[in-house]
Amino acid sequence: MTRFKRTVVVLCAMAGLVLASACAGSSDSDGSGATEAKDLKVGWSTIYLTPSWMQQTEKLLKARVDELTDDGVIASYKTFNANGDTAQQASQIEAMIRQKYDVILVDAGSSTALNSVLEDAVAAGITVVNFDSLVTSDKVIRVGTDQKEWGAMMAEFIVDELDGEGDIIAFNGPAGVAVSEDRWAGAKAVFDKNPGIKIVSTINSEYNIAPAAQKFASAYAAHSDIDAVFSQGGALSAAALQTLIKQKAPLVPITGENYNGFLKMWKANQSKGFSSLSTAQPNYMSVVALDAAIAKINGEDIAADVTIPLPKITDENLDDYVDVDGPDDQYPIKNISEDEINKILGLN
Repeated sequence: MTRFKRTVVVLCAMAGLVLASACAGSSDSDGSGATEAKDLKVGWSTIYLTPSWMQQTEKLLKARVDELTDDGVIASYKTFNANGDTAQQASQIEAMIRQKYDVILVDAGSSTALNSVLEDAVAAGITVVNFDSLVTSDKVIRVGTDQKEWGAMMAEFIVDELDGEGDIIAFNGPAGVAVSEDRWAGAKAVFDKNPGIKIVSTINSEYNIAPAAQKFASAYAAHSDIDAVFSQGGALSAAALQTLIKQKAPLVPITGENYNGFLKMWKANQSKGFSSLSTAQPNYMSVVALDAAIAKINGEDIAADVTIPLPKITDENLDDYVDVDGPDDQYPIKNISEDEINKILGLN
């Protein structure tokens, strides 16, 4: 069978995504008797769409869907937004099963609550690919970064910056969301090995700057003598740094993500001694998930767990990521090549 080819270009300023498929949608056989997938009914179940990362991810996914629709690979597509309600997300997935979807993509609101319904979908012959916030079921294809590694590398940065001694605020995402829980588990394992690091406050917030700023300001008012902030999301990091700047407080190290608002503040305050280590949850993993589903339907051998490498954004390479003239509410990321996508999916 001709391999399912793809080209991904992620533009830093616009976080746009262009993929070209050489053979998707073709009904021609390669001589083995197999044909490429066509006329697929595709749905994306997401726990919410409010965060800007989710909105950007939806745009990238929709752009890819439009290309595959033009190629005849996809016949219909729909986004199902659960608005933060895991029970509603399960009900929406049940509806997709009844409506005989061919592909279900899932960004899960719980690591365990959706296992049963997703396994029902697989049993019904639906190709299920879970990305970003992952479930624990091994019956579905899971596409994501190593969230525990994410948390661990951020915690190690803080330990190194503080020489193993200091008070910190731990700023996590929504309680119960797998991404947040896994990042914190990775970080806590590091902090537990470094008793000189004292966590004086642990707070949770959705990944949106307005509520995050309120949560952080309250915690900081009670612990203004902290030495660093472990933050596991870009909007959270921006909220924390914004608070310190507004209060003309010491610019302690704050870990972060490739949220452009945070990267711009980091750049603007480097000369004042501010430093960070940031990484990224690449938005294009939604497209990798869709490509994985189609490749699976086309008979490709796709691993049950597909891991996208975590980038490291440092003082030295910050200029490669930050878009100083772009809007705050975007997630700049370096381009990814066709070869890298093929490698991620094990198609090299």
